Amino acid sequence: MHDLTEGLERFRREVFPAKEELFAELASTHRPTALFIGCSDARVVPELITQSEPGELFVIRTAGNLVPAHTPGPDGVAASIEYAVAVLGVTDIVVCGHSACGAMTALAERHDLSAAPAVAGWLRHADASLARTAGAGAGLDALVRENVRAQLANLATHPSVARALAGRTVTLHGWVYDIPTGAVEQLAPAGSRVTLAA
Repeated sequence: MHDLTEGLERFRREVFPAKEELFAELASTHRPTALFIGCSDARVVPELITQSEPGELFVIRTAGNLVPAHTPGPDGVAASIEYAVAVLGVTDIVVCGHSACGAMTALAERHDLSAAPAVAGWLRHADASLARTAGAGAGLDALVRENVRAQLANLATHPSVARALAGRTVTLHGWVYDIPTGAVEQLAPAGSRVTLAA
């Protein structure tokens, strides 16, 4: 297992001194330009994929990069979205799915999640994506892509995002990150695709 304490010591000894001025500025300034919503999967590291410095990304990570549609009541994902858009004023929001996603695999292969009821309940937020890809022998890759599109649609139901979209102050982006190649595919809402080489 990676020694976390050793990692902390290396950060304090090597990384922090090299970025000391940046951290001093960040102590009183928090102005990320993008909200990155990605999967909790340990293989998907937003700051590494985008080569972002500390302070540049506001990050939400959930199993399956799921974004529940807006509903009244307390919700940690909704609160983070609202804070990023209404308070911090991010101008871009990325929903990033990825290859070999465990959450999407569990849905595509109809895994028995009875021993993980919280996971099963959370994955219900992908029911529409699963239904849209159920026919014509669509596989995991199609589900991953459809799920990104569905989460972008859910994102637009959040009042802060809807207002920002109406005011043209925020742009939504759908990405799929391929773990073995490092490629990032950008999904257009209508289904056309542009691949961004890594």
